[in-house]
Amino acid sequence: MSPSSARDRLASLSSHIMASSSSSVFTAATVAAAPEDPLFGLMKAYREDPSDKKVDLGIGAYRDNNAKPWILPVVKKADNAIHNDPNLNHEYLSIGGLAEFTAAAQKLIAGGDSPAIQEKRVCSLQTISGTGAVHLGGLFLAKFHPQKPTIYVSNPTWANHNQIFTNVGLKLAQYPYFSAQTKGLDIDGMLQTLRTAPTGSVIVLHACAHNPTGVDPTQEQWRQIAAVMRERQHFPFFDTAYQGFASGDLARDAWAIRYFIAQGFELCVAQSFAKNFGLYGERTGAFHFVSAPGPDAATASSHIASQLAILQRSEISNPPAYGARIAGRVLNDPALFAEWEVDLRTMSGRIQEMRTGLRERLEARGTPGSWDHITSQIGMFSFTGLTEGQVKILRDKWHVYMTKNGRISMAGLNTNNLDYFAEAVDSVVRETS
Repeated sequence: MSPSSARDRLASLSSHIMASSSSSVFTAATVAAAPEDPLFGLMKAYREDPSDKKVDLGIGAYRDNNAKPWILPVVKKADNAIHNDPNLNHEYLSIGGLAEFTAAAQKLIAGGDSPAIQEKRVCSLQTISGTGAVHLGGLFLAKFHPQKPTIYVSNPTWANHNQIFTNVGLKLAQYPYFSAQTKGLDIDGMLQTLRTAPTGSVIVLHACAHNPTGVDPTQEQWRQIAAVMRERQHFPFFDTAYQGFASGDLARDAWAIRYFIAQGFELCVAQSFAKNFGLYGERTGAFHFVSAPGPDAATASSHIASQLAILQRSEISNPPAYGARIAGRVLNDPALFAEWEVDLRTMSGRIQEMRTGLRERLEARGTPGSWDHITSQIGMFSFTGLTEGQVKILRDKWHVYMTKNGRISMAGLNTNNLDYFAEAVDSVVRETS
């Protein structure tokens, strides 16, 4: 057989095999294209914008006054110590994570003298940042809560809450939170919904620096929320991503969680170290379950820890070590801990200065509307009250990027773009009033 005949024969055979093979199960018709994540789509559009005046107010990460990522000095110090440690290795952590990290994270959130810790009512696992902690908690509730309750999230809430909880099969509902009129907390609407929610519902609460609104309850309002939740036997699920980053005071930012624990609630906490350590890419977090006081609380906590470990094993097997080593070293060293508190005040202080500066500039221009909510809100984000149409004009005309609901990341503002942003907002508000 000639070479050309052989090639023809091979081509014919290949074509026959391909034609007779089974068709795809996962066709384009079967698997629809998912919508682009709005926030990451916004980041992509910002990167591709050639304007030298562009302003990124969408990213939920701290930036310094030059719009650059900031590695905390204490993190650099801990990192150097870890790399110079002759005993460093890259072996697996346990399923529950780095023990010195989870123990310190537990004390950070509940307080070092917490009776719940002393009574062994708190079990803690290291997670893939706060996202992993929320997921692990949702998975546990979906599998073990005897009532399969509805889980209530604030309106609005961190968008990922909706996906995480529905992905594990939990039913979602909302409670009122943000008042468009006052640009503050709708405490009456929130309490009314908590009173009418089915007994024993799970209520997701932002411990501080509410995402996306920047609106937090006062301590008196937290007491009211706790009273209604106790009356209705609701289960608190705290999400805390900004402890120390919000006010610069670690105890103040954990006040709500510690109050609920002191009131005897059974609850859980998803804790992230991305923002307050600047460990965004290291995915360092913890999940804590606090059992209610009682004679068998320690035994129940031990059982819960064992089941959480099984769930964790089936999903990630073992958590990553690097970020936990950094956070654990700082949390357990009094000198480094004190330096970390200084770094937290640096970050929170700069953001507070941007809030004050923005409000002053808008008021000095006489920008229509009230802008006192810019300084009454707290943390990384502010719900500006700008409409979707105004946000679009800011992006198209002024190259300012923020989420379409008017949320801005205060960390994206600095002394180099604050005047420009205030000018843009003033112009757009006047244009659309």
